[in-house]
Formats: sequence, structure tokens, C-alpha cells
Amino acid sequence: MPTEARLADGVRLAVTTFTTFPVRAGRVDRAAAGTAMALAPAVGALLGAFLAAVLLLAAALAPPLVAAGITVGLGALLTRGLHLDGLADTVDALGSYRRGAAALEIMKKPDVGPFGVVALVVVLLLQAVVLAELAGRSWPAALAAVAAATAAGRLGVGLACRRGVPAARTDGLGALVAGTVGPVALVVGTAAVALLAVPAVPGRPWQGPVAVVAALAVAAGLLRHVVRRLGGITGDVLGATVEIVTTLAYLGLVLSG
Repeated sequence: MPTEARLADGVRLAVTTFTTFPVRAGRVDRAAAGTAMALAPAVGALLGAFLAAVLLLAAALAPPLVAAGITVGLGALLTRGLHLDGLADTVDALGSYRRGAAALEIMKKPDVGPFGVVALVVVLLLQAVVLAELAGRSWPAALAAVAAATAAGRLGVGLACRRGVPAARTDGLGALVAGTVGPVALVVGTAAVALLAVPAVPGRPWQGPVAVVAALAVAAGLLRHVVRRLGGITGDVLGATVEIVTTLAYLGLVLSG
């Protein structure tokens, strides 16, 4: 397949996987999937920039916490809530203390258990509180913070899809994307997202990049645990990674010391 066609298919797959934006579907295979996962941070940055604009506009018309709630809700709508669903399913499976096929079976169930509910409440609450704080920063800082955190969450997917990490099932999204992202894409993506985060904390240009790298480091440890328990990654694990890395990056951007 020509490079241009593979890139175009990858871009379309990245947009349709990580957003609800209406884009015509292209060819879906492992080559396109690898490109899509490598480009995920760019899609996240664009989505984050849009959400930052919504946050700042809403904050001009309503209290910061209300604006933050609107932004969090819109973010869920623009991703079909798939990442949140993946978070709940993954935490339920891990909370069951089961392994392998038994844990994967729990993830298939349509209901959400108590572990999943708590995970959703904590993540959504933390994101809303942090966004309320970011709404009080200058618009360049708020834009950089939301864009960088959202991009970091999608960079976490590339980390989960790096070479050497297996899929837990032989079918599904995990099987399609597992092992498709090479080290160069990860290094470039990390550098780009870290650079994007530099203006996120006024007066402390180092804090944004550190928050991004720290969030990814924690995610790498969690992914190792998940692979041990489940045997590999699944689409739900990727969704959980998005929400966990995004939330950790947000927290790192508002910590003071």
C-alpha cells in the first residue's frame, strides 16, 4: 500500500476511534491501526484544544465548576463514553481478583460493578475539579493544559500498543492494535506532548512536561499489572489508559509545591 494511502487510512481510523467526528471510514488493518495509534496524541491535542475553548467560554458565563462539568460531559459525548466504559470494565475485572479468561468474561458483561462505579466517580470528579482550577488561568495556559492532558491520554494508548505487549484476545480492537507502535513513534509523541505542556503552568515551565512523563510512567506500571492479570491488552484496557493518564496529567498540572 502506498505511504500516502496508509497515512490517510490511519488518520481516518484515529479520528473515528478517538472521537465522534463524522469522518468517512477507510481501510482497517494492522498497518492503518499502527498509524492511527501513533497519531492518537495529535487527535487528542485537537480535541483538547476544542474542550479548552469550551471551558473558557463557559467559565465566562457561569461559575468555574459548572463550566468544568460542562466540559467533562462534552468530552464524554465526543468520545461516545467509550473510554469511561473501558475504565469501568477494566477496574471491575481487576477488582474481581480473577485472572485470564475469567477476568475477561467480567469485562464483557454489560453491567457496571461497584469497583467500576467508584472508578468513574473518582475520575470524573477529579477531572471536573482540576478543570475548574484551570479555568482561572490565562487562556494560553488553560489551552496548553487541557490540550496536553488530553493528548497525553491518547499517548498512553500508544504506550499500551507498543511492540512486545500482547493482546488478551484473538479478536477485537486489542488484537488489531497490539504491538503496532514502535519506539520512534513513542519518543516523538512523548517529546511533542511534553513540549505542548510547557506553557501549561505559568512561571513553572518544567511542571507540564514532568506531569506528562510522570503520568505515562505510572501508566506503564499499571499496564504491566494488567497484562499479568489479563494476558494482554483489550479495547477496554486502552479506554482505561486514556482516562487514567489524562487524569494523572491533570493532577500533575495543578499540584503546587
